[in-house]
Amino acid sequence: MKLGFLLGYSGKHIHIPLDLIKQAESMGYDSVWTAEAYGNDAVTSATWVLANTSKIRVGTAIMQMPARTPAMCAMTAMSLDQLSGGRFIAGLGASGPQVVEGWHGVPYGKPVTRTKEYIQIMRKIFERDGPVELDGNMYQLPNKTEGTTGLGKALKSILAAAKDIPIYTASITPAGLRCAGEVADGVFPVWMDPNKYSVLGGPIEEGFQKAGNGKSLKDFDVAPFVSVALNDDLDAAYDSLRPWLALYIGGMGAKNKNFYHGYATRMGYGDAADQIQELYLSGKKAEAEALVPNSLLDEVSLIGPRERIIERLQPWKEAGKRGEVGSMLLGVQDPAVLELFAQEML
Repeated sequence: MKLGFLLGYSGKHIHIPLDLIKQAESMGYDSVWTAEAYGNDAVTSATWVLANTSKIRVGTAIMQMPARTPAMCAMTAMSLDQLSGGRFIAGLGASGPQVVEGWHGVPYGKPVTRTKEYIQIMRKIFERDGPVELDGNMYQLPNKTEGTTGLGKALKSILAAAKDIPIYTASITPAGLRCAGEVADGVFPVWMDPNKYSVLGGPIEEGFQKAGNGKSLKDFDVAPFVSVALNDDLDAAYDSLRPWLALYIGGMGAKNKNFYHGYATRMGYGDAADQIQELYLSGKKAEAEALVPNSLLDEVSLIGPRERIIERLQPWKEAGKRGEVGSMLLGVQDPAVLELFAQEML
C-alpha cells in the first residue's frame, strides 16, 4: 500500500509546507495532494511542489472540471508531466452546484456525463493519434453550437505527451464510482471504512465490467482520504474530528442534494445523518457535531494514542493486501504522524 498526504486548500494566505513535504519524500511517501475551493487553485500549488521536489508524486484533489475545459486540463497535465519527469497525477472532480454555478457561473449539468466526456477528450489529446473530435452531450470539439463562428478546427496537440498520465476522480455516489471504475485510473473517496469495501466496491466493479477490457483492482487505485487525530486524550481526539464530518454530512450542498449525507446513509448511519443535517442546516452546528457517532469516526479515521492508532491500522493493512485500498491519503500535516505511518506502513 502506498502513502500520501493532503495539503488541502489555503485560507486567506497560501501556505505550502515544503519542509514537511521534503521530509515525507525522504521517508518514502508516494504522493502529496493539493486542493481548491473558491480561493487558491490546485494547479499552482502542485506546480510549486513539483518544482521543489525530485521524487514524490503530486496530485490535485481536485481540479474542478467545470472551471476548465478538458483541453486546458490536458494541456496542464501534459506540461506538468513533462517538467516533473512523470510525477503529476490529474485528480478531477465535479465539485457541487453551489460552487459551480455560484462561483464559476456555469451550469452544473450532468456530473457523470461530464466526467466521461472530459476524460475521453483528455485521453485523445494525450494519445496524439490525430485531431481531436467529439460530439458529446456536454462537450463538442469543434464546437459549432449557437454563438460560435463556425470556424472551429479539430486540432492535434503540439506537445508530445505520455499516454499514461494517471487520471483519478473524486467520487462517492454509486454512479460516480461506476464512472471511475470505467474510465479512470483511480478514485479518492472522501472517507471509507476498510471493513466495508462493498459500499464502494460494488459500483466500482460494475464500472470495470463496463470498461470491457479485463480491468480490475490490479489496474486501479482506491485512494481514500484518511483523517488522523493523534492524541493521548481519546475524547479530545474524537472531538477534533466531529466538525469535519458534521460539515460534510450536514452542511455540504442542499438538504435534498448532499452526496455525503447519502454516503453516510449507505454506510449504515442514516438516522444519525438525518439528525446531523437537520441541526446543521438550522444553524445548530455545535449540536450537530455532538451527534457524530464515535463508531463512524472510528470506522473512517484513525484516532487516539499512538498504540491505539497502530492497532487500528490492521484493517487498513488487510484491505491493502486484498487490493481494496491502494493508497492511504492522510488528512494530517503533523511530522510525528507522518513518521509513525512511514514506520508502520512503508
